Amino acid sequence: MILAPYRAVLALPGVRPLLLVAILARMPMTAAGVTLTLHVVFDLRRGYAAAGLVAAALTVGAALGAPLLGRLVDRHGLRPVLLLCTTAEALFWSTASLAPYPVLLVAAVFGGLFGLPVFSVVRQSLAALAPVPHRRQAYALDSMSVELSFMIGPALAVLLATAASARVGMLAVGSGAVAAGVAMLVLNPPVRTADEPTDGPVRIGRRDWFTSRLAAVLLVSAAATLVLGGTDVSVVAVLRAAGQVGWTGAVLALWAVFSLLGGFAYGAARRSMPPLLLSALLCLLTIPVGLGGGHWWLLCLALFPAGVLCAPTMAATADAVSRMAPPAVRGEAMGLHGSAITVGVALGAPLAGAVIDASAPVWGFAATGAVGLAAVLATRLWSGAGSARDHPVDDGGRRSRSTSPAPS
Repeated sequence: MILAPYRAVLALPGVRPLLLVAILARMPMTAAGVTLTLHVVFDLRRGYAAAGLVAAALTVGAALGAPLLGRLVDRHGLRPVLLLCTTAEALFWSTASLAPYPVLLVAAVFGGLFGLPVFSVVRQSLAALAPVPHRRQAYALDSMSVELSFMIGPALAVLLATAASARVGMLAVGSGAVAAGVAMLVLNPPVRTADEPTDGPVRIGRRDWFTSRLAAVLLVSAAATLVLGGTDVSVVAVLRAAGQVGWTGAVLALWAVFSLLGGFAYGAARRSMPPLLLSALLCLLTIPVGLGGGHWWLLCLALFPAGVLCAPTMAATADAVSRMAPPAVRGEAMGLHGSAITVGVALGAPLAGAVIDASAPVWGFAATGAVGLAAVLATRLWSGAGSARDHPVDDGGRRSRSTSPAPS
């Protein structure tokens, strides 16, 4: 049966509560950017450019912090890092609504740097909870849960900001982030399997595990999310140009539903697809989406082929990183994966915006899709040339020939 693979994964000890906590814990994270934007525009009376700078500062901090926090998890365990980040979240969100704009801009960098690493921790823990044969389904479920969080979190943030105030929304996001940290502390999901060492850090030099194959997966992840960030902006621009901006929420919601369907099919399939191929198809099928911009329902139809590839691409890249990274550095590797995703989204939105401003809204899809596809193809050529120099890696993510530990 099609549900059998998912039943097997959900029956694994610890997987079901982890995914449930992940959905709830990610909601304040997904609402953070739009909440800060609304606060800067409505409460501080600044323009959207100023609001974009604060959101960008938060993003830069998150991109820098993800591998750093992952490294700390590898060396000191999960709970100390969760305690540090939960405290930092409480400090940032309780003071951010009162800070003047220049202070908020600087604080946003540190807020992102020590933001709760829910995304990378969940993926690291799934690698510990799910054996390799079940990992594809586990990451498919994770990608679908991310879509649910993005469907609910920003919408709740906008609702709070409009019904009450943006400051209330910021306090709600902060409370949610602290609650998420507490929930993760109580759950304390494992970050290594039972047969992996947990009594102390195993030092492995970065050159021993950061191979060209792993770098290729990270670059492909960034290329895919560059397209997603560009699609988000392009949908708004196309509908506004067509005089149908009121349908924006419905179109974006359906886009997320398409991704959910694709993630479900990917996990239920008997065979997996390489992340590079999935990302290339995602980029390629995004290029012509703007041709359906005349009516909102045509745009939805045009989004469907690329939409169903969103969650599978993210699941495949996370699965690949979990297999390639040795257990002792899996947290840092998953942090780098999170940074790649964050950087891709951060680049895609302004790229699409610049192209739209210089030409027409329909070209936002074409430009980001073409840039993403070019990046994927370039990555394929580069990784093919570099893979011969890398040590082979087996399906479990451990090297097929041993290497002596080296200081990193």
